[in-house]
Amino acid sequence: MAKMTSYILAIDQGTTGTTVAVVDAKGKIKAKANAEYRQIYPQPGWVEHNPEDIWKSVLSMITAAMKKARVKGTDVAAIGITNQRETVVLWDRKSGKAVHHAIVWQDRRTTAYCEELKQSGHESTLRAKTGLVIDPYFSASKIHWLLKHVSGARAKAESGALAVGTIDTFLLWRLTAGQSHKTDVSNASRTQLMNLAKGQWDDELLQLFGVPQSLLPEITASSGEFGRTKGLKILPDGIPIAGIAGDQQAALFGQTCFEVGESKCTFGTGSFLLMNTGSQLIRSTSGLLTTAAWKLKGDSQMTYALEGGAFICGAAVQFLRDQLGFIKSSAEIEKLAKSVKDSGGVEFVPALTGLGAPHWNPEARGVICGLTRGTTRAHIARATLEAMALQNTEILLAMQKDLNGALRSVRVDGGAAANNMLMQLQADYLGVDVVRPRMIETTVAGAAYLAGLGVGFWSDRSEIKKVWQIDKLFQPNFASTARAERLERWALAMRRALIR
Repeated sequence: MAKMTSYILAIDQGTTGTTVAVVDAKGKIKAKANAEYRQIYPQPGWVEHNPEDIWKSVLSMITAAMKKARVKGTDVAAIGITNQRETVVLWDRKSGKAVHHAIVWQDRRTTAYCEELKQSGHESTLRAKTGLVIDPYFSASKIHWLLKHVSGARAKAESGALAVGTIDTFLLWRLTAGQSHKTDVSNASRTQLMNLAKGQWDDELLQLFGVPQSLLPEITASSGEFGRTKGLKILPDGIPIAGIAGDQQAALFGQTCFEVGESKCTFGTGSFLLMNTGSQLIRSTSGLLTTAAWKLKGDSQMTYALEGGAFICGAAVQFLRDQLGFIKSSAEIEKLAKSVKDSGGVEFVPALTGLGAPHWNPEARGVICGLTRGTTRAHIARATLEAMALQNTEILLAMQKDLNGALRSVRVDGGAAANNMLMQLQADYLGVDVVRPRMIETTVAGAAYLAGLGVGFWSDRSEIKKVWQIDKLFQPNFASTARAERLERWALAMRRALIR
């Protein structure tokens, strides 16, 4: 056990904002700080971030969180990073500056290119090697686009002058003053360039997407030393960065889903269901993904997971707030939705950036239907919360089909997990218990746990397991017939979203 005076600094670099938390030896957050940053939409369907905005948000939130916690840099035992996963940055190795904005996981600009790959018959090979479907969601087509469209990028990449990575890799590079160019298996598995069985970059995939291997980071375990801080004004040199995982895998780890069959659902910008399948690499036949969950220092094998995700979850509430002006703050949604007994027949399919699992249709568009003269803002607010739960239900049903068995419960986390009404709807539609832990910032927890294990802050997973505690259990109240009827109405609305 670590000394009580030392802490883990956990960086959660998300799609719409950055959170930094100071975590103590009991796994509790001593202090945290969060800031949103710019979302850039150059064209319909395109989503970008300025990497400098991300970097500044990380530095400022580290400063703010440490100030709140009254912790000095010398008190930090290790740093953990969790991140929005498929988002990619291409940067100059010498200057450390990005040559283009980061292309965000939600971005759909490579839809036509992905369709060409499908038409050329590459889907089965990609699925077999990576566990993923061909979709603009993943990093490989984004890297291909950058190398093709950024002036001089191809030549510089082939000469070794550029580096590429997901956000974890970019932050690691900056934190270590360019001394470390690495990623972990969970992030690498989302690029569509890693062979999932081998845990290594795949030569055939690199050739298919036209990505020189010299561009790419080294793939390592998720826990262990990635590098040490260097040249930062806000932190002393030499602090180990000792844990990295993509946000959804970090949440699975933070929920202490260490055993085969344990699952979690994160309610963030999107919503993501992951189930631990252990060392077994399960091939989905129901539109789900197979992904690397993590690999711990000293483990001979990776831990795998089945995954399904909806691209828009909490972002649907932001859409009501920012684009439609229905609410002034996201927190208002629950009160507004509770003011009506149901959605009044309104359905909202938030396919605002296409549809993910199990449909994988980048051309799908959002639909609000079932409107009447009696429809109010409250009905649309209620339909929005219902949609967030119904999307997850579709994914869970697909997961049960792959596993040939029902789940007993699902652990939930993320900002929207604090919404009691949404959690009850989720239990009702799923027909299984929904379990909310006391600490819903499980992405932060996962990053902290991985970093702590990497430096011996915690000795093993059993020590971490003792930290996890239940806050509230939501049990289903729907009769099976009512559930079936509700899912049928949702399926009808979903078909409308798929028609163009």
